[in-house]
Amino acid sequence: MTSVVLDKSVAEELIQYKLHSIQEEIRRILERWNETSAEAFLEKARDGTYEEAENDAIDLHQLLLDEQRMRELLDNL
Repeated sequence: MTSVVLDKSVAEELIQYKLHSIQEEIRRILERWNETSAEAFLEKARDGTYEEAENDAIDLHQLLLDEQRMRELLDNL
C-alpha cells in the first residue's frame, strides 16, 4: 500500500465537496417525495405509505451513512 501526503486544507475541501454532493442527492430524493425529513421518508417507505419508494429508501439510507462518515472525517482532521 502506498502512502499519500495530503495538505489538511485540500483534504478538508475534498471532504466538504463530497459532503455537499451527498446532501444535494439527499435533498433531491426528499424533494421527489415532497418530504422535508429523511426520517419521515424512511418511515413512510418502511410502512408502505410510499409503495414505490424502496430504491430511494435504500439510496437515502446509504447517503445518510456516507454523510455521517464525511462529517466524522472532517471532525478528525
